[in-house]
Amino acid sequence: MHKILPIAHVLSRLGMLFSFILLIPAALSYAFSDGAYTAFATTATVTLSGSCIVRLATLRFRRELRPRDGFTLVLMLWLAFAAMAAMPMYLYFPNMGFTDAFFESMSGLTTTGATVIPHVDGLAPSVNFWRHMLNWLGGMGIIVLAVAILPMLGVGGTQLFKAEIPGIDKESKMSPRISQVAKNSGSATP
Repeated sequence: MHKILPIAHVLSRLGMLFSFILLIPAALSYAFSDGAYTAFATTATVTLSGSCIVRLATLRFRRELRPRDGFTLVLMLWLAFAAMAAMPMYLYFPNMGFTDAFFESMSGLTTTGATVIPHVDGLAPSVNFWRHMLNWLGGMGIIVLAVAILPMLGVGGTQLFKAEIPGIDKESKMSPRISQVAKNSGSATP
């Protein structure tokens, strides 16, 4: 159990960041009055509260993550972020079960493109934006997370990047310029 607590600490910090990302479609929903504001605001509140509780509970277990921890962190990130990303859709769509909402969010985060929503053209603007944002987070997010954000949190981004991306030469070191490219790419991508 103590082996997973430092990973949970990092995950809680990323969950806090994710809760603020949820405020973007919440603001969009509020501006368009499309009826999804409550779903996004509730999810952001629950995500932030849960992340703060986990962060406080694991504060004394902070440590530098080992390369092996990167694999566990990747697994936990995929599952936790997909579950958090599913909540707005689960709360917004009256007939959507959590399994379908989880599938929809995981499809976005993996940039698969599959959907269980029959008529995506008629979605509320904020929900449609959220679906597109999940695709962006899945595509750009792993690069920005691995080489720009995680090192600032004291996590070895290289280990996470190697765990996430198949086929990387395990012996090669990433150039320091990649970090700057990732930061610039994350801010320049629409």
